[in-house]
Order: sequence, then C-alpha cells, then structure tokens
Amino acid sequence: MTTADLKHPATRTYTSLRAAWIPLAALCLAFFVEMVDNTLLSIALPTIGRDLGGGTTALQWVTGAYSLTFGGLLLTAGSVADRLGRRRVLLVGLAVFGGLSLCVVWVTTAGELIALRAALGVAAAAMAPITNSLVFRLFDDKALRMRAMTVMIVVGMSGFILGPLIGGTVLAHVRWEWLLVVNAPIAVLAWFGVRLGVPADRPEDLTRDRLDVPGAALSVATIGFACYALTSGVEHGWLSAATLGSVLGAVVAAVAFVRRERRTASPMLDLNLFRNGTVRGAAVAQIGTSVAMAGVMFGLILHFQYAYGWSPVKAGLANLPLIVTMLLATPLSEGLARRYGHRVACLVGAGCLAGALAGLSWGVEHGYLVIACCMVLMTLGLRTVMTICAVALVDEMPANRTSMGTALNDTAQEVGTSIGTAVVGTLIAALVTTQLPPGVWSSGLVASFFHGERIAYGVLAVVVGLIAGIGALNLTDSRSVEEHAPAEAA
Repeated sequence: MTTADLKHPATRTYTSLRAAWIPLAALCLAFFVEMVDNTLLSIALPTIGRDLGGGTTALQWVTGAYSLTFGGLLLTAGSVADRLGRRRVLLVGLAVFGGLSLCVVWVTTAGELIALRAALGVAAAAMAPITNSLVFRLFDDKALRMRAMTVMIVVGMSGFILGPLIGGTVLAHVRWEWLLVVNAPIAVLAWFGVRLGVPADRPEDLTRDRLDVPGAALSVATIGFACYALTSGVEHGWLSAATLGSVLGAVVAAVAFVRRERRTASPMLDLNLFRNGTVRGAAVAQIGTSVAMAGVMFGLILHFQYAYGWSPVKAGLANLPLIVTMLLATPLSEGLARRYGHRVACLVGAGCLAGALAGLSWGVEHGYLVIACCMVLMTLGLRTVMTICAVALVDEMPANRTSMGTALNDTAQEVGTSIGTAVVGTLIAALVTTQLPPGVWSSGLVASFFHGERIAYGVLAVVVGLIAGIGALNLTDSRSVEEHAPAEAA
C-alpha cells in the first residue's frame, strides 16, 4: 500500500488477500474480539464468583448481559451504519469497546461487572454486522470476496470456541480482570488498521430513511424481560410480582414491537421477510443451535471446575473436542447439503444436537470421555445447522437486503445464546444452589449438581431438538453451500 493509497482509501480496492492484509487483519481482529468476548469470561466464572461474591444467577448474567445487548442491538447497529456510515460506526464501536474494557479495573461487585458487560455488548453490536459488510468493500472480485469472508468466519467461530481456553491460560498467570483489559490494545490495533486500509463511506452508499428507535427499544425490552423472568422465578418465586411482571412486560413489549414494525414506514426489521418459510426456518434453527452451545458451555465450565476441581487451564483444554470438531466438520456439513439438500442435512444436524444433549444428560456422572464424545456429536450438529441455515437465509434475501440477512442470522444466534445461558443457569440455581460455595465442593453438593445437570440437559435436548427440527422442516431441498456476496445496501 502506498502513501497515496492511504490518503485516498476510497479510490481503490485490492487485487489479492496479501495486498489487503492490513484492513483484512484489522477486520478479523475486530470480529475476533467481539466473538471471543461471548465466552472469554465463562472459564473465569468460578473465580469471579469467589472474588465478587456472585451466586449462580449473577454469574449467569455476567455472560448473559453481553449476549442480551449484543443480540438485541445488532439490527439497530446495522440500521445506524446504513445511515451514518459503516466505517465510521465501526471506528466508534472499536474506540468505545476498548475504552470500556479498561473500566474493569474499577469493578468491585457482581452488579458492576454485569453492567459493564452489558455496555460492552452495546459496543460490540456496533462492530459485528459491519465487519462482515466492510470485507466486501475491499475487493471487486467475487472470488476474493468469498475467500476473505471464509477467513472472517473461521476467525469468528474460533474466537467463540477458543474463549474458555484463552481465558484459562491467562488465568494461570494473572487476575481475571486482564481478560477484559487485553481488549483495549487489540481494539487500538484494529482501529488503526480500519482507518488506514478500509475505503471511506460515500454519501451515495448511505440511506436517508429514518431510524426506528422505538422498534429497537422494544426488541431489547422483549428479550430482557423474558430472560429476567427466568432468574426472577428462582430468586423471588414463580408467582411473585417481579416474575409475573417480567413475563407481562415481555409479552407487552413483543406485541408492541410487532405492531410497530408492521405500521412504521421504515421498520428496523421487515416482518414480511418471515413470510418466506426458508428465512423463518433458518432463523428459528439458528436460535436452537445457540441455545445448545451456550447452555452446554455454561454448564460444563461449572462442571469441570467445581465438580471435578480442575484448574481454569485444564477446564479450558477440556473444550478441545469442540474446537477441533468445529474446524474439521466443514466437509461433512457441506457434503450432507450437496447430497441431500438443506432440509434433510439440517434435520440430521438437529438430530445430532438432541442426541448429544440427551447423551450429556446421562453422561455427566460417567466421566470426561463420555462428555467429550457428546461434545463432538453436538459440534457436528452445530456446524451443520449453523452453516446450512446461514447459507439458506442469505440465499433467500433480495439482492439489496442480503446484509440484513446476515444481521438477522447473527441476531438469532445471540438470542439463542441468551436463552441457553438463562435456562441452564436458572435450572442449576433452582435444583442445586443459588450461592456457589468457595473451595472444594462436598460430595453431597457434587451429587446434587450432577442431578441438576441431568435435568437441565434433558430439558435442552427436548427444547433444542424441537426448535432446530421445526426450523429445518421449513427449509428447501437446495444444495447450495456457498453464501452469495451481499451487495452494499443503498
């Protein structure tokens, strides 16, 4: 890249991945840090619980608060970026994300950490849908665009799954706060890479439609009230005013959101998209995959460190079956889609998810080898359903709405992450204990925890199997395995 290129970044695109290494690396860093933060603190939950005095419901919200605000604001962030400029919004998001990460050094209570995680989710939402769309601005050649997107997907998924392993390794040497502090220098590097290498926004690429602020607020309120109702049921009782009020709030917010989106001239989410069975089915199935992944990762982190007494590093290494299978399962998922079509392949994936969760329900008392085998089976299902649904959803979007398809796909996954964490955390709190004791667990508490896990994973097996299965049945027999390059929204 020459000096002239840096002065006029909007005047050029790149002819190879090597030539675009600065902006591509920057976008990958931004995507990695926002995805790794979904799971990075999960390995540190026992340590955080001891340091800040948080119980199971508080720890549930340490992870859930990030996913809640992240998922709830993805569509809104995409809408803002279409109006104010994609690169501009990403640069602001990176700056805020890095600055907020430093604030963890002043956290002294679980409530403060939950609030910080929620704020980080807001900043991450300003980054996620934009990093993918900006990749396509770097290249004119469609083949290069797809190669670059493949790199982005691998980096993002690796970040989500590697979070516990990275966190465990760091915890072996420094305090848990450094897991968030390290975000700051990464965000700085990504900011400079984007600023120097990504072409600037052009006025003709932006839209002048009004931003649907009420729709965004109602969507976040719906998800927030629904997730809080689960934890409130454990803490205050299922018939308490707080719990019933949360349920009522979720229902009212959901109805208001639907009415708003149907009547406004510029909806945040065009509900007519869901008349398409493939769009509807792919989004529903993606929720099922994330419910499974988030629920299992939350439960097994507690299982390995509390029930087994493993160190954070060893508990992180215990997730290797997930990581390896996720990276190696692509040929299998694509082969199923090519041979049998999206519907059948996704049903096979849903069956793997339900079978793995049922296996975990039985296997939590039978040692790590059984758990590892279930993790492999679950990841095969995850990789198959996630890949097929992402492709199917984007394929069905109009040519000028494919970026909305990507945001919808990401939103469905984040909603599932919030639900999965809430369900498992709530069941464990209700069946085992709401306050995690320090030190080594007694044999009685371990036995109680295993009992709670069996029920939690059994419930997830039914819920995930139904959600992913119903979503799969709405797909077509298409055998496509490559996403089309989304066009820039005007």
